Amino acid sequence: MSNRNRGKHPNDDKLFTAKWQAIIKEAVVDLSYLLTKGYGDKSSLQLVGNRYRLNSRQQKALMRLSADTNKIAHRLEKVVAADKLVGKSIAIDGFNLLILLENVLSGAYVFKCLDNTYRDISSVHGSYKKVMQTEESIIVVGKILDDLGVKAVHWIFDAPVSNSGRLRALLLKIAAQHGFPWLVSLDNNPDALLAESDDIVVSSDAWILDRCTAWFNFGKYLIEEKLKAATIIYAA
Repeated sequence: MSNRNRGKHPNDDKLFTAKWQAIIKEAVVDLSYLLTKGYGDKSSLQLVGNRYRLNSRQQKALMRLSADTNKIAHRLEKVVAADKLVGKSIAIDGFNLLILLENVLSGAYVFKCLDNTYRDISSVHGSYKKVMQTEESIIVVGKILDDLGVKAVHWIFDAPVSNSGRLRALLLKIAAQHGFPWLVSLDNNPDALLAESDDIVVSSDAWILDRCTAWFNFGKYLIEEKLKAATIIYAA
């Protein structure tokens, strides 16, 4: 097992104190207003981030937390409830879900965003590294989807990300051990594949949520209904 941890960045406890959380909530209002008015993501983030004196990591959280209010309404119209998953097939944005869970299980900060999703501020930077929470996260997903009566699960990972092949092998091994009905794919453009999928999508990626037909807010379900131990920063 890896001895790596997906835990908090060393500065996070200072960057997300109660004082900073209050400031970030104010910044979310401003940034969301600009996004709703059609201003560009990068220029709006820079403007608001500078106004509130947020560093790059705080700005990353701010961007995750905020959203165009019109897009929020559109996303929420397409959410599928947990009790409607019986006999359904789902497609999972692999790194998106897995890294969120690794963060939750390691006690890192996660962020409840205006569109009701949970996001983290980790990234793979072109290379994914297995951590102590990886296998536990995978098994948690499998058992809960089984409990929800999901018929088939298609995990999709970014093929260009280093070690994605090893991760695929690990998921298939765990699926075989537990009898999970899983297909695991590597794709060069997984976002487009998920956005166009006929299956119910599991992701918190805004671009995907704006384009998919239907999605299950699995991160929210896991954190609020099953795990209940996350260190959460709220958008509002």
